[in-house]
Amino acid sequence: MTEHIIHYEGRDYDLVPSTGRVICSGRGYALHHLEDCTHLEGGAQETWRFYDDPDGLTWRRLIDSAPSADRQSRREFAAKAGLLNGQGAPITSTCESCLLKPISGTRILPLDEAFAQFDRTSVADRVAQAKDDIERTQRDFPRDGWTSMPLERYALGVDDYKNAFCYRLEFGTRAIANITGGSARKHLIFLQKKDKTWYHDAAYSNEQAAWAAVRQGFVDAFDAVEAGNLQVVDEIDALRSGASVAAKACYVYFPHRLLPIFGKDHAHHFIRLLSDHDPKHLGRFAAIELLKKITDDTGLFTGWHTLEIARFLYWWSDPRQGFSMVKISPGKEGVHWEECLAGGYICVGWDEIGDLTAFTSEEEFMDTFRVVYANVYGNQSKMTAKARELWRLTQLKPGDRVIANRGTHEVLGLGTVTDPGYIWNDERAEQRHTVTVDWDTSYAQTLPEPEKRWGMVTVADVPQRLWRVILSNDRTAPEIEPTTMPVPITIEDPYLTKLADALERKGQAVLYGPPGTGKTYTSLRFAVWWLSTRLGHGLSPADTDYGSAEFRATLDRLATRQGRAAYLTQVTFHPAYGYEDFIEGFRPVDDGTAGLRLSLVDGVFKRICQTAEQDPGNPYLLLIDEINRGDMPKIFGELITLLERDKRGLALILPQSGQEFRVPQNVYVLGTMNTADRSIRLLDSALRRRFSFVELLPDTSVLEGFHVGKVHLADLLRELNLRVLRELGRERQIGHSFFLTGGSPINDETVLGAVIRDEILPLLQEYAYDDFSMLARFLGADIVDVVGHRLHDLNDDELLDALYAELQVDASQR
Repeated sequence: MTEHIIHYEGRDYDLVPSTGRVICSGRGYALHHLEDCTHLEGGAQETWRFYDDPDGLTWRRLIDSAPSADRQSRREFAAKAGLLNGQGAPITSTCESCLLKPISGTRILPLDEAFAQFDRTSVADRVAQAKDDIERTQRDFPRDGWTSMPLERYALGVDDYKNAFCYRLEFGTRAIANITGGSARKHLIFLQKKDKTWYHDAAYSNEQAAWAAVRQGFVDAFDAVEAGNLQVVDEIDALRSGASVAAKACYVYFPHRLLPIFGKDHAHHFIRLLSDHDPKHLGRFAAIELLKKITDDTGLFTGWHTLEIARFLYWWSDPRQGFSMVKISPGKEGVHWEECLAGGYICVGWDEIGDLTAFTSEEEFMDTFRVVYANVYGNQSKMTAKARELWRLTQLKPGDRVIANRGTHEVLGLGTVTDPGYIWNDERAEQRHTVTVDWDTSYAQTLPEPEKRWGMVTVADVPQRLWRVILSNDRTAPEIEPTTMPVPITIEDPYLTKLADALERKGQAVLYGPPGTGKTYTSLRFAVWWLSTRLGHGLSPADTDYGSAEFRATLDRLATRQGRAAYLTQVTFHPAYGYEDFIEGFRPVDDGTAGLRLSLVDGVFKRICQTAEQDPGNPYLLLIDEINRGDMPKIFGELITLLERDKRGLALILPQSGQEFRVPQNVYVLGTMNTADRSIRLLDSALRRRFSFVELLPDTSVLEGFHVGKVHLADLLRELNLRVLRELGRERQIGHSFFLTGGSPINDETVLGAVIRDEILPLLQEYAYDDFSMLARFLGADIVDVVGHRLHDLNDDELLDALYAELQVDASQR
């Protein structure tokens, strides 16, 4: 079946052509082309309606009948055309799985076409708010007052912090651009709340000396921008570690001289899209300056405010990989939901901690949380987990999604985070931590299966698996049609995007961590997403359910190519794996006559590089599982030099074949490494310098809310790893996958007992070098027989009771 690219309402779609008839499900409102579509809502197939589609253009007539937002006109068209679902309700949209499939940002509209489609009125309110913020900031912090501005007027952490310049820049001008999140170190100097000491560059003797340098740095930056020499700001030493803050400050005073795009990577992204320039060697301010010149030279934006230009660019091709999606419970059993819905926000408790914007760093907040709630949670690991739930609110940005839930079954609504995001609302009697949200109640539903961890956590990330369930579940009765079209949501996966950054930077990376943390699982999901996106298939970072048919089909497609190396190649290193397997070597070959003879055979990496050199426009990825189990210096040989980014494309002569060999720019290597086998510190230093390293640690969140008998799996793993950390360090922790079976948490006493006896204990025993006194410190004397060097003879019930008493009750009482 051939797919076609369709441009519609500013977006690109893959059209799955009609088979000659279209399908309307029992209760849904979308038109479908394929009977096996997982989004066919509404029960049994006998409730579906089929309509002949001889010219294959029913979908076209539907979307041309009215804009997608004009639901009434589409209903009228469908009713007249006889396009009704099983309940007799008119069809108003097309399926985004089996008819018009959204394409990711890798395929974008030409600039002139996008310019013609962009609606300036859609950003008018935000632009107006940003202009007001600029005017107010210039009035409250006049530029000519900077030379004498006192430190307390600038810095976070002071008593009157809400009237400080840094607070205004980060929290009071978010309509311009959002720079919240990350560390307060981006502000260069601030008062630390926990001990009332000043943070500043250690090169300065005290905070006043540091402030004198920082203040002069801002004055010099403003002068440079006014003179039209933005690139000079890149060389101001006092501002180097606060470049995003410096960029936004410059924009506030000179909004017509630069665009409000303050991230260097974002500026580089738009420069590449709009020109032939290679910006990789440009600093932040040089890139911002060049981007402004390029947009001016297009001649398209005459009369536009720079705020509008920036909004257009992000609408046209957003460089961000996706959005976060979290579930947040609006009070116990959703008691505050009606207030949240009416007020346009979501709220949570923990009011005793106060306004989160008062904290200059996450570390400072965590320290305070532990003091304030020491008598509430007791267990340090549980307290840390709860603190991170609350701090998660500060990381939500406009465009992120929030699911409001009641209990473990009910979705109350889906919301989109809007400016200004997190707000401490003093006017509320309780649950004063709020995030501003635009709600859509058409997603309200009862989940087919309980989401158990929702009963244990207030704030939690929503996995793609659950989002798909919410999308496909029967959400509305026929007479209550959704007020907005269900939109495709790209849920951001931080590990995948971090790996992408590491690979792009170095060309090769290693995903490392303790056993059972899902390194192979993550590397395969990364490969499917990363390669598919770059090859134009448009999968989202999290649209890669490991066991799904779509995932396996995509994986097979990427790993199979007739007669040449595939886009994805997988190998596993082991002690016998050598240079001959990887590059080239003599191997016995059947000559078809007299038997075997030695022949020079190309290795796997050489074949990949040869194919990639002939196909420079596409990426080729080599996955190396257990990379540290091989003799890496021997396997890579002389290629260690060619792996460096600036050596890619250079030739060397291979010693056995005498052939020239190159590693092309479009070849990438991703390895996985178990730190329990070998520390990164023990790797060959030359190899270590040429690889990026991304750590993957145990994730207790996937076990939250799941019990085996009395044992709460998340608490069990948290406490066990705390003990391992104290004795052996972070590299020897226990991964969460030990407690998963088929991707789901263990729910059987016998299985948990077997995991402890047959998997966890032998691993800990190996770590401890048969020191059973150490094993007893891990699991408790009721489980480990120190004298007999074995486990006590416990049945499954007794073992679970001992685990509960030792790793949950005892830990919570400390």
